[in-house]
Amino acid sequence: EVQLVESGGVMVQPGGSLRLSCAASGFTFSNYDMSWVRQAPGKGPEWVSAINTGGDTTYYTDSAKGRFTISRDNANNTLYLQMNSLKPEDTALYYCVRGKMPYIDWGQGTQVTVSS
Repeated sequence: EVQLVESGGVMVQPGGSLRLSCAASGFTFSNYDMSWVRQAPGKGPEWVSAINTGGDTTYYTDSAKGRFTISRDNANNTLYLQMNSLKPEDTALYYCVRGKMPYIDWGQGTQVTVSS
């Protein structure tokens, strides 16, 4: 059974930082590109970032460039998203996703709230 379990989401003040983690199991993690997708209240899903199998190629939506860093640890089947300089508009449920268009499996999400 494929499992993607996100963690690290909390409430943080504008300008703060967070690191999200995603523990993957049930598939060969190192064989798949991975993505982070977020969904803000009342809005549709928005792709945030992706990383290739080896971790040496990364992709970001324009709003994340320069602030977010995606990384992976293939030895420990874990995906990360380091988020700096957080803004209120980053408030969303953040999902760890297997694949990079098409998306294959989704985690349950972790809530990030940026508010003063």
